[in-house]
Amino acid sequence: MAAETLDERASHIRGLTVTSIATLAGVASAVVTTAIATGATDTIGVAVLGAFVLAQFPLLSVMGIDTGDLSAKDYLYIVFMTFSLWYVTWAILLTTGTTL
Repeated sequence: MAAETLDERASHIRGLTVTSIATLAGVASAVVTTAIATGATDTIGVAVLGAFVLAQFPLLSVMGIDTGDLSAKDYLYIVFMTFSLWYVTWAILLTTGTTL
C-alpha cells in the first residue's frame, strides 16, 4: 500500500515538473520573441519557440526525469503547452505594445 502511494506521488511530481517547465518555457520564449522579433508577422518567433521546446528535454534530464520514458503523447503535451503559453503571452505583449 505504501509503495503504491510513493509511486503515485512520484508520478504526480513528474507531471508537475514537466508541466511547470513547459509553461515557463512558453512564457520565456514569448519574452525572447518580443525582444528579437520586429512585428507580429516575423517568423523568427517560431524559431525561438522551437529552440525553447528542444531545450526542455536536456533540462528535464538534469531535473531527474528520464526522457527515454516519454511517450509520443508526452512529447505532444510538452509542445502544445509550450506553444499555448508562447502564443498567449506573445499576443498579450503585442497587444499592450510592450517593447523589451
